[in-house]
Amino acid sequence: MSSRVLLVEDDPGIATVIREALQDESYEVVSCDTIERRDALLADDRFDVMLTDVVLKDGDGLATIAAVRDLAHEMPIIVLSAQNTLDTAIRASDTEAFEYFPKPFDLDELTRAVAQATREREGAGGTPRNKGDELPFIGRSPAMQGVYRMITRVLRNDLTVLVTGESGTGKELVAEAIHNLGARKSGPLIAVNTAAIPHELLESELFGHEKGAFTGAVSQSIGKFEQAHGGTLFLDEIGDMPADAQTRLLRALQTGRIRRVGGRHEIAINVRIIAATNRALEPLMASGRFREDLYYRLAVVPVHLPPLRDRKEDLGALARHFLEQAEAEGLPRHALEPEAVDVLARHQWPGNVRELRNFIFRLALLAREAAIDAETVETLMAPTLNRGPVEAKAGFEAALESWLAERAVPAGTLHQAATAAFEKPLVEHALRETEGNQLRAAQLLGINRNTLRKRIAELEIEPQDFARRR
Repeated sequence: MSSRVLLVEDDPGIATVIREALQDESYEVVSCDTIERRDALLADDRFDVMLTDVVLKDGDGLATIAAVRDLAHEMPIIVLSAQNTLDTAIRASDTEAFEYFPKPFDLDELTRAVAQATREREGAGGTPRNKGDELPFIGRSPAMQGVYRMITRVLRNDLTVLVTGESGTGKELVAEAIHNLGARKSGPLIAVNTAAIPHELLESELFGHEKGAFTGAVSQSIGKFEQAHGGTLFLDEIGDMPADAQTRLLRALQTGRIRRVGGRHEIAINVRIIAATNRALEPLMASGRFREDLYYRLAVVPVHLPPLRDRKEDLGALARHFLEQAEAEGLPRHALEPEAVDVLARHQWPGNVRELRNFIFRLALLAREAAIDAETVETLMAPTLNRGPVEAKAGFEAALESWLAERAVPAGTLHQAATAAFEKPLVEHALRETEGNQLRAAQLLGINRNTLRKRIAELEIEPQDFARRR
């Protein structure tokens, strides 16, 4: 007997696409577009899994999940939403949803989730969390959806998380979100910037020391591990940790026990570890400066934060959020005109969200009019506004001109030859950035996945060469 799926979706086009995709996989699909009809179907019939939109014609699909649990408490629920914010992801997690998919979603991923849900049929458990009104992330871009989904997946467990991303992207916010919204929120969150502590003092800072352990140790000191007991220890800039401290950290992760510097007895620890780095750890491992076994202990759940230049559709929301923060801190009230946001989008933001925040606060302080226009933004950003794009463009054009000058290209084949020459490194870059994941690489390139597969074969690229080493 085929598995039965209840699809609750009020967009006819999306409902048709999902229904046909699932029927192609031999699922029996029953559709409806209201909460009232959903509850009637659940009362009269049995389904193996339910897919539901959030905003429905007669109410909030997530807010009424309790009624679904009363009617079918063991049925896995997959949430679909165009409201692509961390708040929606957290709300879906609060309902014990089996999976959450922001729109637009990949049909292959959705059908795989349905298959997994129908196999496992895991019952809901746990206690809903009372989250605060403030959530740490702003943005609905596709680049942020993977971040939201990964955060929600680790809230109910203690798996070690490795957060990667450039400086200023908000890595500490990920640690705060996982801690404050997770099961350890009643415990302490202790943050340590390992790059800011002298190497000779780092082990004492992390593990503590006994009186007389070294010159200057005039009394016993409790380290960060013990301070974080029952909560979360956030190790920032982990790539800068010296070798000796790496060895002791690895042992602590393996055994769940530490020993203070100069101490004789081991101490059991109960902490969750979240590490972060803005450096690529793979080259450090290759050169022997970072332990490979420690890397795999830390990167149980990797979370990568995209740079702001890869999520510029979030600029407007971020800027408005920072203007509100500035007003709350006593600066004049302002609003950004649409053309002003367009000017912000022309900047590369090498300092990422931190740089944007600082600039918006500067705008709030110096702008004379309540409505900030494009000219005001351009004036305050000069002379750095277009520096990044112009330099990048100039470098690319110079490389292309050099390539053309070194080759005699037959007439009529210039475009084809140049495209072929630059396409392979472009595709390889996308695969490298996504660790060989062809779906994500296609999304990064902005092309269809089947097109990417075809070009990979034609360009004789080996995707497995870019996969993360296990």
